[in-house]
Amino acid sequence: MTKRELIDEVMKLYPLFSRWDAAVMVHAVFESIAEALSRNECIEMRGFGSFATKHRPAREGRNPKTGALVSVAAKRFPFFKANEALKLRVDRRPVPDSDDGGNAVGGDEGFEEG
Repeated sequence: MTKRELIDEVMKLYPLFSRWDAAVMVHAVFESIAEALSRNECIEMRGFGSFATKHRPAREGRNPKTGALVSVAAKRFPFFKANEALKLRVDRRPVPDSDDGGNAVGGDEGFEEG
C-alpha cells in the first residue's frame, strides 16, 4: 500500500474529511513517528506494534570489488516489531479479546471527538 492509497483509505473511512485533510493526517502520523525515532524514543501502538531504534556498532567490512578492508561507522536504524494481535490478523487467525477489543489497528468504528 502506498501513501496515496493510505490517504484514500482514510477518506473512505471518514468521508467528512477532504483529501487534503486526510493527507495532512497521514503525513502528521508519519512525521511524528520519524521525529520520535530521531530522538531515540520508542513508539508503541497497542494491537499494532512498536517502532524503536537499534544500534549497529562500528565494524570492519570489505569492499566487494577490491576486497580491501574498510571501516564501517556505527549507526542507528529504525526497527518495527509487530504486536501479537497484528501477527494473528496477518495470518488470518482469530484475535483474542483484549481491553481494546482487539481493534486498535482501526476498523469499522466511527470517529468520535472528545
